[in-house]
Amino acid sequence: MANLGNIKNTLQVLDKYGFSFQKKFGQNFLIDAHVLEKIVDAAEITKDDCVLEIGPGIGTMTQYLCERAGWVFAVEIDKNLIPILEDTLSEYDNVKVINEDVLKLDIQKLADEENGGKPIKVVANLPYYITTPIVMGLLEGGVPLKSITMMIQKEVADRMQVGPGTKDYGALSLAVQYYSKPSVICQVSPECFIPKPGVGSSVIRLECYDVPPVEVRDDKNMFKLIRAAFNQRRKTLTNAISNGGLGISREQCAEALRNLGLSETIRGEALTLEQFAALSDELFK
Repeated sequence: MANLGNIKNTLQVLDKYGFSFQKKFGQNFLIDAHVLEKIVDAAEITKDDCVLEIGPGIGTMTQYLCERAGWVFAVEIDKNLIPILEDTLSEYDNVKVINEDVLKLDIQKLADEENGGKPIKVVANLPYYITTPIVMGLLEGGVPLKSITMMIQKEVADRMQVGPGTKDYGALSLAVQYYSKPSVICQVSPECFIPKPGVGSSVIRLECYDVPPVEVRDDKNMFKLIRAAFNQRRKTLTNAISNGGLGISREQCAEALRNLGLSETIRGEALTLEQFAALSDELFK
């Protein structure tokens, strides 16, 4: 099977199967071998690794992963791509294609049954409209993960790695940084895809922590606070949290902020992850 990392071979495969792109699945296939190499290099795939690939498309990156990994699970939601994947991956005996919605897949069970419960690596070219639910599902799901290396919308990658005081900083930044260390690998032009997306993309790697970088008594409570703070990000933290349905009054919040040496008029976007953890411990004693 010809390498699919170029437009000529990709178009041949699409033509052979009469495939048409489905807008509802946000399909943009990568046609740049240089970018594919960068993604697989950044993921640091070896023969010891079990890889979960989300959204293999026609198998372009899957071929690269099969060359390097011990085992690959490619999860594809579009049933029209399954016969194509069976064709483009026919040379490899270390890959299993799963026709399912990754948001409904029991990844924990997959890791337990197929990788002895050992951490897996995730590699993905994610549809932009569903990036956050997929990433949060992976991070919060308790799945044993070494890393997540993915192609996502540049704007979302920016949000994942920024710190306090910036307009992109929010609940996603804090969640990603609680569970992992994010680093942007490269920017990718719309010209590298078929069809071309309307926005720029980034490859980002999230190196998952064994132990989160901050201690907090109950991380679920902390994230309730964080969501309340950023649901009304223009309001002061005392107003946002007291309106957040958490059963916390303005007075309780103001007192907790004073105890931490913080201003009662501070906004959520000014707090670090450590400060949110301390505030959560103070409010949910």
